[in-house]
Amino acid sequence: MSFPKILVILPAYNECRNVGQTVRELKSLDFFFEILVIDDGSKDTTAQEASAAGAAVISLPFNLGIGGAVQTGFLYALRHGYDIAVQVDGDGQHDAQYLKTILAPVLSGDADIVVGSRFVGPFLGWRSSPVRRVGIYFFAWLISGLTGFRVTDPTSGFRAFNAPVIKAFAENYPQDFPEPESIMSAKRLGFRLIEVPVQMRKRAHGHSSIRYFQTLYYMIKVTIAILLSMLKKEMKK
Repeated sequence: MSFPKILVILPAYNECRNVGQTVRELKSLDFFFEILVIDDGSKDTTAQEASAAGAAVISLPFNLGIGGAVQTGFLYALRHGYDIAVQVDGDGQHDAQYLKTILAPVLSGDADIVVGSRFVGPFLGWRSSPVRRVGIYFFAWLISGLTGFRVTDPTSGFRAFNAPVIKAFAENYPQDFPEPESIMSAKRLGFRLIEVPVQMRKRAHGHSSIRYFQTLYYMIKVTIAILLSMLKKEMKK
């Protein structure tokens, strides 16, 4: 049996100081996959740094946001016949050594989607700021309550997806704050999702697109989106 065709989707916006090292770290692993950086309308040299490090690059003409960038990766994976896609953030926070951990349940057929969680024991390393953790815990409680599936890290962008999920998300993927919303979408579509423990790191350079003063707005907006997603499911019954 041939080894599955794997694509790492790496969305990046103004990550010129992080993306090259992230690509090089991924390429140092001892198994084969391809890396696609989605340069999300960056105003710096993100695309050049990614290409110099050895990644394929798609440069979007303007900033679509994380949802649009990741969906671009799913569209590419679908059109080029990849069996598995892995999402890795371009800011260096995801430790590439856990790529095999993320892939294992998909490769074995035990899951359709795997989410790398920093809140599943043995609690490996940095777990974000206290302010961020409040939001993460809230969404974990909300999504777990609505779906009956225990989620601990719904905002994690370190994920693996099999071919049916690639097809579904290429066609329809949440745009504004996709990580928590896509869990709801996955459950609505009947996909099997599990979490595995991974290590994350504090970003070395730059700032996240979600700043502290935006946290309350983020929580309200995503809560509304999640509840609307749940309502959509009920209306289809």
